Amino acid sequence: MTATARRELAEFLGSRRRQLAPGAVGLPAGGNRRTPGLRREEVALLAGVSHTWYTWLEQGRDIRPSRQVMDALARTLRLSPAEHEYLLRLSGHGGATSSGAVEAMPAHLQRLLDALGSSPAYAITSGWSIVGWNSAYENLYPGVAAVPAADRNLLWVVFTDPAVRTLLGDWAGDSRRFLTQFRAEVGPRLADPEIVDLVTRLQAASPAFREGWASHDVDRFSSTERRFEHPVVGTLALEHHQLTPADAPGLQLVVYTAAAGSDSAVKLARLLG
Repeated sequence: MTATARRELAEFLGSRRRQLAPGAVGLPAGGNRRTPGLRREEVALLAGVSHTWYTWLEQGRDIRPSRQVMDALARTLRLSPAEHEYLLRLSGHGGATSSGAVEAMPAHLQRLLDALGSSPAYAITSGWSIVGWNSAYENLYPGVAAVPAADRNLLWVVFTDPAVRTLLGDWAGDSRRFLTQFRAEVGPRLADPEIVDLVTRLQAASPAFREGWASHDVDRFSSTERRFEHPVVGTLALEHHQLTPADAPGLQLVVYTAAAGSDSAVKLARLLG
């Protein structure tokens, strides 16, 4: 593990420990507890590891925890599947992670986006830079083409562009969901210059991002229905899908389709003209 991964692992474990009520694991809530959550020695006891060893883990010491121990900590801390996966990736048990380098948009994938017609779609890199989109997406979010290339990042525009804040029907929920999914993806690469620069700038630019980032919350992506408030056609109910091309694994294609039972297909066609 890199020093950055060890530090993130330490902070993540500490944040989950402090959020877990003693009663949730069968411990009394009273006593001389000066801080919320479990004590380190309680986590160690419940997970079957030594108090000293677990303390070292939360201190970011250069130790090599086994997969078995990480699984035991995940069970003890009642981690969600996404949090468990994140823990494994941080500790080097989650498989290879993609590099933070900005990937180019292959011409054949741009043609695929264009072929989706009235369904808005765009492509992002492993660092969430937006590198391609179709006409339908530009009609949904006209500002994408005007954003300077250096700032054309999904997380950046979600947290800093007033037009996106207005467009997202549930900005508070949607922005927090983007943040937790981003952190789950890039956690082991937090030392990459691209990620460091983005996070540093967002912490300076957005109090909402700063607060959400400090929580260390993570989550998996799941296809779901999202609401948009478009200034021309009004409310759009769109299903949000995410795909990884087999021949370009460093990219993700994000596609919005009209939700079943809604009039959004008609409205998207009207936008495309």
